[in-house]
Amino acid sequence: MSLITTFDRSLDRDDLVRLATTALLAGVAADLAWEVWARALTPLWVGGPLQPAALIQSVFGFNNWPLAEAIHAFVGVVAYPLGYLLVALPLARRVGSALGVALPWPIVAAGFGVGLWVFALYVMAHLFAGLPPFLGFIALTWASLVGHLVFGLVVGAVVALRR
Repeated sequence: MSLITTFDRSLDRDDLVRLATTALLAGVAADLAWEVWARALTPLWVGGPLQPAALIQSVFGFNNWPLAEAIHAFVGVVAYPLGYLLVALPLARRVGSALGVALPWPIVAAGFGVGLWVFALYVMAHLFAGLPPFLGFIALTWASLVGHLVFGLVVGAVVALRR
């Protein structure tokens, strides 16, 4: 079975195990890549790391840094990869079908990464935390875009390799 090709049939236990395994592998790999970018490479560019835990604290109004880090890790390792498998891939197939083409996985994965960036810096940072949209397009904004692109591309690569 191709991973999440259709919702026209029930997924059996083996399908669900494969889906969960793929999601977790993709999430761990992508989260590790994100962390290297956010904490090791971004400071060389903008003078400090990306700190999604700080955004989570702003959105939810608490001061527990370890909890904020845990929330971000859960989202990156579990929720976002499932979003790629269960939302982005089926949507890409529908769009590709409407256009009469099969969208290549790097395009889908990069689009997914951009979508995560918009979600983080417009929806969460602006609409929920009250910060300027996209943080006012400062250098950190662009570092975040690169990080989310890396995340999306790693998720997409792992999923493509497991097909």
